[in-house]
Amino acid sequence: MRQDSPAARFWAEFRESKVAVAALAVVVAMVGVALLAPLIAPQDPYDLAKLALMDARRPPGTVGSAGYVHWLGTDAQGRDLFSAILYGLRISLQMGLVAGGIAFIVGVGLGICAAYLGGRREAFIMRVVDLQLAFPAILLALVLSALLGQGKAQLIAALAAAQYAYFARTAHGAASAERGKDYVEAALSTPLPARQVVWRHILPNCLPPLIVVATVQVANAIALEATLSFLGVGLPVTEPSLGALIANGFQYMLSGRYWISIYPGLALIVLIVAINLVGDQVRDQVNPRLKR
Repeated sequence: MRQDSPAARFWAEFRESKVAVAALAVVVAMVGVALLAPLIAPQDPYDLAKLALMDARRPPGTVGSAGYVHWLGTDAQGRDLFSAILYGLRISLQMGLVAGGIAFIVGVGLGICAAYLGGRREAFIMRVVDLQLAFPAILLALVLSALLGQGKAQLIAALAAAQYAYFARTAHGAASAERGKDYVEAALSTPLPARQVVWRHILPNCLPPLIVVATVQVANAIALEATLSFLGVGLPVTEPSLGALIANGFQYMLSGRYWISIYPGLALIVLIVAINLVGDQVRDQVNPRLKR
């Protein structure tokens, strides 16, 4: 990386915030352990044949029937919570990234096309987007999940449909500002195809605010997925995400078996807070007027 490149300057400014660097390290570490879960976890929590009911609801530090220590205890199905959290992180990150990526593509495409087309088509697209923004994302995701049913594909579709409007509104605002600038008018006066003007000239200059929104929406998608799984309309019980793990232990909170819900909840909170802290720093760098 060249020291005078935009990426190098961005990283140099990013490193000035110790909180943001620490948050980025936490995110990278959590992504790393999630990817390496099959190698790190002492148990495969999805293999029902390896679960023993005699190990159910064991407190942290107990040695299980398989001979290894359950450092974070076990849940009501006898799953090792440390293993379940690693695999749950994997699912939560997968849902957040894939759903956020789909929402980004759909929302940015609609927003930029609306700004470029103008007229009645722009008004129609943006009124649909505004109508969706009038409803809370959790309500839309809940209704769509209930209609589509359980499963990864269904949940990703529900999360993406509930979030694309945020990207569309941001992309439309940025593209509308760029649409009237001289360099776009100059590009339109040449025989370049319209799609080339949009994707090679307008889109690159709209990316900074979209990257900030993408960072926030990935964290929101993870939180939405956890909420839906907690309510029982997310992923099936055979593929527990962090939200499902929290729900599994909720009924045991008053009986003193706090670890079943507390440890997955802490993992979820740390992940979401770390992503948001990174997003705040990126936002401050993209928009210097927001710097404290």
